[in-house]
Amino acid sequence: MGQKSSYYLPSPSSWPLKASIALFCFFAGAANWLHGETIGPYLFFLGLLILLYIIVGWFGLVIQENRAGLLADQQVDKSFRLGMCWFIFSEVMFFGAFFGALFYVRVIAIPLLSHTDSGSHILLWPNFQASWPLLNNPNPSVYAGPESVMDTWGVPAVNTLILLTSGVTVTIAHWALLKSRRMIMLFAQLATILLGISFLLMQAKEYGEAYFEKGLTLASGIYGTTFFMLTGFHGLHVTIGTIGLMVILYRMLRRDFNSHNHFAFEAISWYWHFVDVVWLLLFVFVYWM
Repeated sequence: MGQKSSYYLPSPSSWPLKASIALFCFFAGAANWLHGETIGPYLFFLGLLILLYIIVGWFGLVIQENRAGLLADQQVDKSFRLGMCWFIFSEVMFFGAFFGALFYVRVIAIPLLSHTDSGSHILLWPNFQASWPLLNNPNPSVYAGPESVMDTWGVPAVNTLILLTSGVTVTIAHWALLKSRRMIMLFAQLATILLGISFLLMQAKEYGEAYFEKGLTLASGIYGTTFFMLTGFHGLHVTIGTIGLMVILYRMLRRDFNSHNHFAFEAISWYWHFVDVVWLLLFVFVYWM
């Protein structure tokens, strides 16, 4: 009988503790920065630098383990897949909270503020009228509303086409990897990266238009808040996904993958498809409806 391969257990690691410290600094810095505290940007960029160091070091270690053949085990592969599934589930919950806030505001809060039987409507804002997107806030002296809403069929529609196309190209890259079509795999992966970068450039253009032409900011009421929180965090995820796709392309060039051993590529492709789905929901509920 052949010797059965054992489940690989890595040595105790300090990476999770370092990651917790980095994330604490990152989010605490972001919160303080938004509130105008002097320490905010310094804490934010400190956390960001530590986080980048951790990503390079931790992922680099896992890549080294894979190249050494330590991860070539069915149970290890199953553990990675389950871990990625739970990670994407946590991302679903993350965006679900922001979509929940959007739906609560649109369906409950704004209609209630304009209801004639509401005390806040009668005593505080008798002239407030419910509408969405909300351009005239209940107290415009505190939160000045934007001049106009974001267009649906301009940049957002183009970005929708870009992301849907990128979902096709990353699927082609996966098919080519399974069929050992190396050149098709590389070109499809490169195309996916270029589409991701194009999306980010278009979103930057849209943000410039929102700020400087339409007066839509985080401080322009609930419409601006929900718009930038949802689209901004989605843009962050596209940025992370694009960087991940670049790393995978580098590993493809290094011939790290074959038709039987390529979970890292599958993981980033799952993540990319998740980003696509979230954008479709954003396009419908933030831009269209």
